[in-house]
Amino acid sequence: MTDTPARLLQLLSLLQTPREWPGGELADRLGVSRRTVRRDIDRLRELGYPVQAARGADGGYRLVAGKAMPPLVLDDEEAVAIAVGLRAGAGHAVDGVEEASVRALAKLEQVLPSRLRRRVANLQAATMPLTGAWRGDGATVDPRTLTTLASAVTGEERVRFGYVSGDRTATKRLAEPYRLVSTGRRWYLVAYDIERGDWRTFRVDRITEPFATGARFAPRELPEANAAEFVRASMQRLRPVLPVLDLDITFEAPADFVTARLPGVLGAPEPLEEGRCRLRASCTDSLEWVALRLALVDCEFTVHQPPVMTAYLRDLGERLIRAAPAAPEE
Repeated sequence: MTDTPARLLQLLSLLQTPREWPGGELADRLGVSRRTVRRDIDRLRELGYPVQAARGADGGYRLVAGKAMPPLVLDDEEAVAIAVGLRAGAGHAVDGVEEASVRALAKLEQVLPSRLRRRVANLQAATMPLTGAWRGDGATVDPRTLTTLASAVTGEERVRFGYVSGDRTATKRLAEPYRLVSTGRRWYLVAYDIERGDWRTFRVDRITEPFATGARFAPRELPEANAAEFVRASMQRLRPVLPVLDLDITFEAPADFVTARLPGVLGAPEPLEEGRCRLRASCTDSLEWVALRLALVDCEFTVHQPPVMTAYLRDLGERLIRAAPAAPEE
């Protein structure tokens, strides 16, 4: 093989296999001399690839972990497998990796040949992941929508898309995308809405047919410290204002047992004598949610305050009893 760039790519592809390659075998695979193999190894090292040479008559070589991440060379099957995996990680968020999955997927799909893009799309269309059933409201995100938006964010290009609001109103939007934010359960796009002249938060599962217009823009200053804070503030504005619940509850169980089963927002109970504990806390969550969380602690408890909670629990208990009639006698 006389084409040096092509030979280097083939050599790199071989070295990325987790094994040690004797110099003679590499020379035979590439159709060159061992001396040429040694020169090519030196070229790879100059490019940042940490190639380790083993001592011995045949001088084996292998690729080892380095300080930086050099470019990888993937064959067709490897590229398809990685793209499918990234799509799964992007469309069904795994805490801590979902945003990186979208960025990596956008880069990979940009350079994939059309034949491989079709294979990825066909495989994705034929697969139905079970994790989608746990998203709460059944909302799913098309990875192609995420990659289109991610590319527009990176390239600072305006995007057009359809949007369906919470009341089912369908609109067309022209926006300057700023960042994508994942909450673990949903994806949001933070963008400046051109026609409305203001910043907006869009649920990505409600975005349809996005496309980059090619028009570049200079990013505007976000009114919050970062995109995550902007999404958090937007969600708080939409959250209904609930009255404060001042809780005073005694549990017939040790404090560590109760603490492990209560949500952190309710705080930790104080230990009492005889393996009991008492919780005094204030919260602004719904009465129904707090009552359910108390029942899920799975121990006896007494609500001293507030009266509205004792009344709700009494009514809930009566309804639950009516829902489970006594079994007929034998």
